[in-house]
Amino acid sequence: MPMTDRTRAQLQIHFCVLLWGFTAILGKLISLPALPLVWWRMLLVVAALALVPRVWRGLRALPPRLVLAYAGIGVVVALHWLTFYGAIKLANASVAATCIALAPVFTAVIEPWVAKRPFRPRELALGVAVLPGVALVVGGVPDGMRLGVAVGALSALLVAIFGSYNKRLVEHADPLTVTAIELGAGTLALTALAPLMPLLLPAFAGDLLVVPGLHDGALLLVLALGCTLLPFALSLVALRHLSAYTVQLATNLEPVYAIILAALLLGEQHELTPLFYLGVAVILGAVFLDPLLARRRSGAAPDAEVQHPEMLGTSEAKQLVD
Repeated sequence: MPMTDRTRAQLQIHFCVLLWGFTAILGKLISLPALPLVWWRMLLVVAALALVPRVWRGLRALPPRLVLAYAGIGVVVALHWLTFYGAIKLANASVAATCIALAPVFTAVIEPWVAKRPFRPRELALGVAVLPGVALVVGGVPDGMRLGVAVGALSALLVAIFGSYNKRLVEHADPLTVTAIELGAGTLALTALAPLMPLLLPAFAGDLLVVPGLHDGALLLVLALGCTLLPFALSLVALRHLSAYTVQLATNLEPVYAIILAALLLGEQHELTPLFYLGVAVILGAVFLDPLLARRRSGAAPDAEVQHPEMLGTSEAKQLVD
């Protein structure tokens, strides 16, 4: 039987989420410190986008005020990626991916403030529901990894901040153009931050002017092109045929994919205790339950289309739809 557009889109979005799950694995495999790793990733994506005429046409059409707004969001994106890969270096890929699963909780608090809408009790319940899971995760990692948990939680907070602002501005520009502005501004911000990094966060610091070796360079290309630009382009196609509910459930699987990949490829299950995985189950259970309750309350049709795909995966984040 021929595949329907909806079925094809579901496979495409799950493939995108799997690719985003690989970003944590690649972050562990690349030997560069967090700062040069993120700087090279952003620079490569911006260089690729600079070859697309559509990006330049979109840039010329934008007023300076919007360019500055997207550039400001880009600085937050850069800090998110810096802390995400910093968490991987300080702990491991499983811990960083689990912390990113907290992003919907932070979004529930931040988005009402950004969007100037009332705070919903269900969103407070989501935050309360994940607290036992967070406690179990912290108790289930070795003492030496707990700083990585804190940095990973900060990374999830930054996801919520830039995701909420991107939602607010999503209709005002072409997604490729916005991605180029955000990542370009993020690259410049990290360049300016680099001289201060040995004083602020020595564990993240590294020389930006040293060209990565063949191994790291190849992995960075896979990270920038295969796990950033490819899923972005594919998700824009898939989102035309999927409901917001379907997309949210799929993207919530990203930490699951990342943790499974980390166990299969890196053997990280030997570094963590059963308490950690129990905490992961509690957090993911709450995150998956939230869109289900929201859907039942709103009575949204399961096939309602996503109206406004967000900007890229300027993260491994789940902020794809408004």
